[in-house]
Amino acid sequence: MIRRQLKRILQGKVPAFLYRKIAGLKGLAQWPPVGMVRFGDLRNLEPLDRNFGFRRGKPVDRYYIEKFLAIHSEDIRGRVLEIYDNEYTLRFGGSRVTQSDILHKTSGNPKATIVADLTEADHIPAGAFDCIIFINTLQYIYFMEKAVRTLYRILKPQGTLLATLPGISKISREDQPQWGEYWRFTEDSARLLFSPVFSPPDLHQVQTFGNVLSSIAFLHGLAAEDIAPEELDYRDKDYQMIIGVRAKKS
Repeated sequence: MIRRQLKRILQGKVPAFLYRKIAGLKGLAQWPPVGMVRFGDLRNLEPLDRNFGFRRGKPVDRYYIEKFLAIHSEDIRGRVLEIYDNEYTLRFGGSRVTQSDILHKTSGNPKATIVADLTEADHIPAGAFDCIIFINTLQYIYFMEKAVRTLYRILKPQGTLLATLPGISKISREDQPQWGEYWRFTEDSARLLFSPVFSPPDLHQVQTFGNVLSSIAFLHGLAAEDIAPEELDYRDKDYQMIIGVRAKKS
């Protein structure tokens, strides 16, 4: 802050022709000067944690995912479907949940009550669920439009889909060998993906979470605990780390 103020003061004192001349010299018109940025612990070709920050605490993207679910927690009720486990169903649905189902693509997950590939899931009954919690999964599904149509089909009328999609993120080397990893999203691509299925006005809300600081922290494997809450909660749509979609079936 002091350096920026000093720069403005000096700009006001230096004659315009001289400042233009200085500006023509590479790096001198920038603050901090080009080549003199202090990266500190982040000046490293290896991240501090390759496991998304789990070793340090709560990953930054999980902070935003949980914030999104907390905002829409009243939608988590009745019969609820979640992918892989039901952690968020129990945490954010509580006593409003009457039945909790867990979907996994392949057999071998002892928690799963439904085994299905969402692109070929005709055996899941239509209109079965009041809410579907679909967290950071679409990036692993190449034919994602088919998956979105399945999600719509298996929702009850007035049922709600709560989905999050990754924007700025590293590749998950744990998941990529099993499922493949194909996509990253923006607010615009999320709208275009869900709108033809959950046609307006059914697509109620698309939200973005993230900013340049939280994105840098996440890519380096810092945890949410490494950043102040006000820094995490600042939203800059130029840096979309998580896109949240709340879509209701008419």
